[in-house]
Amino acid sequence: MDPNSVDDIAPIAILMDELRSEDVQLRLNAIHRISTIALALGPERARDELIPFLQDSVDDEDEVLLALAEELGRNFEEYIGGPEYAHVLLGPLENLSAVEETLVRDKAAESITKTSAVLSQAQIEQYYIPLLQRLTRGEWFTSRTSSCALYAPAYDKVAPSIQDDLRRAFAALAADDTPMVRRAAAKWLAPLVKKLTKAHVLSDGLAMYRKLQADDQDSVRLLTVEDLIAIAQQLSPPEVKEQLLKQIRQTMTDKSWRVRYMAASHFNELAEVVGQELVREELIGHFVQLLKDNEAEVRTAAAGQVPGFAKLLEKEVVLAKIVPCVRDLCQDVSQHVRAALANQISGLAPLLGKDATIEHLLPLFLHLLKDEFPEVRLNIISKLEQVNSVIGIELLSESLLPAIVELAEDKSWRVRQAIIEYIPLLATQLGKPFFDESLGNLCMSWLGDNVYSIREAAAVNLKKLTEVFGVDWSKEQIVPKVVGMGQHPNYLYRMTTVQAIMTIAPSLTIEVIRDSILDMLLQLASDPIPNIRFNVAKALEITATSFGDTPEGLQLVQQKISPVLEALKNDQDADVRFFSSRALQKAHGLEA
Repeated sequence: MDPNSVDDIAPIAILMDELRSEDVQLRLNAIHRISTIALALGPERARDELIPFLQDSVDDEDEVLLALAEELGRNFEEYIGGPEYAHVLLGPLENLSAVEETLVRDKAAESITKTSAVLSQAQIEQYYIPLLQRLTRGEWFTSRTSSCALYAPAYDKVAPSIQDDLRRAFAALAADDTPMVRRAAAKWLAPLVKKLTKAHVLSDGLAMYRKLQADDQDSVRLLTVEDLIAIAQQLSPPEVKEQLLKQIRQTMTDKSWRVRYMAASHFNELAEVVGQELVREELIGHFVQLLKDNEAEVRTAAAGQVPGFAKLLEKEVVLAKIVPCVRDLCQDVSQHVRAALANQISGLAPLLGKDATIEHLLPLFLHLLKDEFPEVRLNIISKLEQVNSVIGIELLSESLLPAIVELAEDKSWRVRQAIIEYIPLLATQLGKPFFDESLGNLCMSWLGDNVYSIREAAAVNLKKLTEVFGVDWSKEQIVPKVVGMGQHPNYLYRMTTVQAIMTIAPSLTIEVIRDSILDMLLQLASDPIPNIRFNVAKALEITATSFGDTPEGLQLVQQKISPVLEALKNDQDADVRFFSSRALQKAHGLEA
């Protein structure tokens, strides 16, 4: 027997053995290697041996089948001879499209869609369409469900006569007895509608949509909201009014909150495609009803759409219809509704202008800033920029700064952290004098916070402030206070000093480091606490690498930093020895 032929047989034999193994992990690994095996076999043998073998290995654990469906969708046609043979992959994928596990079916349908992109029209008509017909007529609902996803990708690649058949077959799926199939039809109708001509949307698309929209299962109806938007995009505003008005009303007032939730979530997309007249006549009323819905989830979704919808309306209408609802939502019993509103309400300021914002929105901002739930307060703070651009910093600082200072001392550390992250932005807007007067001491007080994350965020905040206000400001306002903390009897304060220096040093100048900071840092190198000593070594490393590329910096490294690191290298603590040796290595590297 020719020894080469043994090598030829090996890859497929090993794969077969591993796929028959008892161990799921081994089978999974084998599937992840099928592209390598296909490469070893060569295109022809991969087509003749590997693909038929994979086609028969559908009786396995779901995670193995999921991996197989995924691998076959990763441009696998390249391993079997290129796009002209891509249709060979449809065999195993068709089998995977009919299994019981939804995840596997979805992944198989996704891989078939990817494969269809490289098929020619002849291949689509000869191989893909028969596959689609087999799945559509499948005895089990699983294959019929999978087939729904496969209509849109092929629709515009086939002859008009086949397109007629596809529309008829999809209409049959939309009227299937099994809710799961109808649900899949509702989900995949929108992509198909986008491929239809306007005449076919009116003749077939609308009929399918209306049937699904009137389904007795809310899990089907909720998926038709996106179909409604897709159809409305294809029609002119007068046609939307004539053909879809009844369905729009039914969807917005559906008895199931899940359908109303979907309508609220996609409200702006719908409003943008139905035309101004319908927005004025119909949608304003429906939007107000959704903002007042009984279910908190629906109100949350609608609150998220407020500024987007308000953009489509005149200012007077927003003030008359939307602002009163927003006022009610500020008092909503659900914190999620208030948080969603807080995230969006500032978007109304540019639309209403300065006077209306001061009169109507400012009291609501203040109310939400004092909310008992941190997320609500957080969402307001993070969006203040939009308000500032409308009403100006003077008014903003007078009305909202006291509330911000209150939050900066909040008992929840996450709220304090959020405020800290917002401080550099506030600083840019307030300017130096105002900042020093109102928030300067606050920023330093955070360095002594009892939560580490706050102390860490406070140090980063000082670095950002140095970048905003410049080194001179930092030298006067920050450095003396940070250095002063280095003498504190509590080791946590001394540690914070070292970490703050580590963070802000790269933003300072060599003069400030030499004259104001280095002596105190070198003093802390002999601190009794090892954690402080090794952090000093880290800080010296950062200082050396930040400034060692200038003659003055190199001189400082040689005269002051290296001797201290040499001493720390012989410390009794292992961590101190490690970090000081590493820093010394970097310092010697600079000298070299």
